[in-house]
Amino acid sequence: MKKYQSFAFCLAGGASLCALPVYTYAQAKKHPHIILIMTDQQRADAMGCAGNEAVISPNLDRLASDGHLFCNAYTAAPSSTPARAGMLTGMSPWHHGLLGYGQVAEHYRYEMPQMLKDLGYHTLGIGKMHWHPQNVLHGFEATLIDESGRVESPYFMSDYRKWFNMQAFGLNPDSTGVGWNAHEAKAYALPERLHPTVWTGDRAVEAIRGYSSEQPLFLKVSFARPHSPYDPPQRFVDMYEGKDIPAPVVGDWCNSMPIDTHPEKNPEAAIGNFGDEYAKNSRKYYYAAITFIDEQIGRIINELKAKGMYDDALICFVSDHGDMLGDHHMWRKTYAYEGSSAIPFIVKLPCSIGTKLKPGEVIDAPVELRDLLPTFLEANGEKVPEEMDGLSLLPLLYNEKAPWRKYIDIEHSTAYFSDNYWCALTDGKIKYIWFCRTGKEQLFDLKRDPYEIHDLSEDISWKKKLNEMRRAMVEHLRERGEEWVKNDSLVIRKNNLLYSPNYPKNK
Repeated sequence: MKKYQSFAFCLAGGASLCALPVYTYAQAKKHPHIILIMTDQQRADAMGCAGNEAVISPNLDRLASDGHLFCNAYTAAPSSTPARAGMLTGMSPWHHGLLGYGQVAEHYRYEMPQMLKDLGYHTLGIGKMHWHPQNVLHGFEATLIDESGRVESPYFMSDYRKWFNMQAFGLNPDSTGVGWNAHEAKAYALPERLHPTVWTGDRAVEAIRGYSSEQPLFLKVSFARPHSPYDPPQRFVDMYEGKDIPAPVVGDWCNSMPIDTHPEKNPEAAIGNFGDEYAKNSRKYYYAAITFIDEQIGRIINELKAKGMYDDALICFVSDHGDMLGDHHMWRKTYAYEGSSAIPFIVKLPCSIGTKLKPGEVIDAPVELRDLLPTFLEANGEKVPEEMDGLSLLPLLYNEKAPWRKYIDIEHSTAYFSDNYWCALTDGKIKYIWFCRTGKEQLFDLKRDPYEIHDLSEDISWKKKLNEMRRAMVEHLRERGEEWVKNDSLVIRKNNLLYSPNYPKNK
């Protein structure tokens, strides 16, 4: 039994996850098409179906009503590259080897596109991949890439930038003038058709419309927004006029955070209190960027229906991580808090896979990006490799009370400032955070305090739960050796570790 499953078994105190019933999905007439749609830096609460009435997302809401929203979904390492490595491999950060913002390895033992290709799928990736080297395929037969201007490989230019030069040679694709990590907001300065969100939607629609194979399709569509720059076209911004945009929340544990920062002095500041109005304006444009993407997702779904592929498709919508958007005076990602680590997660089953759940039923089990690849394998009747950390979602989608892990693990190596180096455990109801460099702990009751305003780690009435969560963290980190756990206690680390010993040697 793999270590993560053993840990989950010990915590749950129930049947082994390895003993879950094996569903004979391969008995379906044909393997389902798999459509994986993802955004970059979208918070879990930034959808109408997630309960945020300020966000206009009708197509995502309809997808959730046809399928199921997982309301306690997380990213195990909340920045782009480690999150995407986990989704690619089905592994936890320690086991795929990337513990923070570094390079996705060129090759892994398990890779989602390659494993599906080996099962007879045609594999196509569109949009942001954020891999290294940037043209690596990981089993995709082809990729059409938008890397938002990022150039990390010799002579690389993204397919979007090449297309832009064919459509508008002489114009600057960055004409809006907002930096890639800035938190200011402006309407897109060029014609809407040139925006990378439209480009990604167009390419996905074209791929579906032109699909003519009898083989199943695996299509990954990866939008580079709502990650900053917050730059939707003006017509989407106009939809939010008069909307009650929620202000950032500030925890009672934030007393040591900066009380005044001028954004014009540091437009990419990771920490800063710029005032509620500034933050609400950024949120308005961020939400408008999601509505813009939602419109493209609607086009993709309509094309699947027109092609007769929608009913036969396993469709998943996720994001790689969230965006703090000023909560607790924090911006961007890499933090343990909900704005950064909780993600949207919707799954619609193909008609060939049965379920006891009603369409639209919400599932509250703690899930993570690593669970997608095992789900895709089991949907094809394939056994999930025992050493893979992720778990197939199909038992939960058949019966949400199926045995499941108790907690999901989250972590990130040092980013932005030295003390932002942490490991966490959560089930979506309780969250425990261990800060590796300082030994500081935080404990939040997410059920009563979903925005993590009150730290309970020093509340005597929560001492028993704090000890329980600390012991769980000890068990989770024990396999890493005495640099992490010694004498049954968590060890304060002096040095940051970005790549674990399990990172592939072809770095």
